[in-house]
Amino acid sequence: MTAPAEKSQRWNRLLELLAATGRLTVEEAAARLGVSPATVRRDFTALADQQLATRTHGGIVATAVAYDLPARYRTGDEAKQRVAEHAAALIDPAEVVALNGGTTTTAVARAIAGRTDLPTSADHELTIVTNALNIAAELVLRPHLRTICLGGLARRESYELHGPLAALALAELRLDTVILGVGAISATGGAQCRHLDEAGINAEMVRRAGRVIAVATADKLGRTALARICPIEAIHILVVDRDADPAPLAAIRDAGVDVHLV
Repeated sequence: MTAPAEKSQRWNRLLELLAATGRLTVEEAAARLGVSPATVRRDFTALADQQLATRTHGGIVATAVAYDLPARYRTGDEAKQRVAEHAAALIDPAEVVALNGGTTTTAVARAIAGRTDLPTSADHELTIVTNALNIAAELVLRPHLRTICLGGLARRESYELHGPLAALALAELRLDTVILGVGAISATGGAQCRHLDEAGINAEMVRRAGRVIAVATADKLGRTALARICPIEAIHILVVDRDADPAPLAAIRDAGVDVHLV
């Protein structure tokens, strides 16, 4: 059986190829990925089921979401995929989950949407709250998810909405868990990002959530960024890839964070 991370990597590679060409045949995709046509057909069907592509006779064509995103949002390396799959598995299907913007949280959103155990009843559907336009655009297509997109001013670099409208919307919501993408994280600096406006909305998500799961690749540890989102004590779980430097990880653990190495 194909491991979930391998499947996610193939899907991301297919979306990358699809964005570059607009369409793919089974034979083209099988040759580029080095897998069997049967595997590609299953992947094409799965992408179509998630409305990330449109199935055609012998292939797929791009949807607007798959076609328009920059490359860094369409694909991720193996470490980022491991982090995303692990974080997605920590979510209870009955939760209200918030995600801020970024490539790692985008990967987590896709991994959540790809879970096969999510309830399909409208009375028990998983609710996603996000200030990221690209995440909302993808998840709103999934019939088994309820998607709430915050209002506000959009930042084109990250697709994130910020400002007073986003803060007002958050004030009316209850969040069970926030999946927090970060630009930097350390025991002394806490969770940080590059933009003050985004930090404010991310901080409000943290304040309103019962559980905070930070997601990061190894390169984010020990770094610093302009704006602090929250102190390290506000984070319950850090999911990070196994290439992370042990020294800053030890300090984060000592601060009381449950570190998941994947």
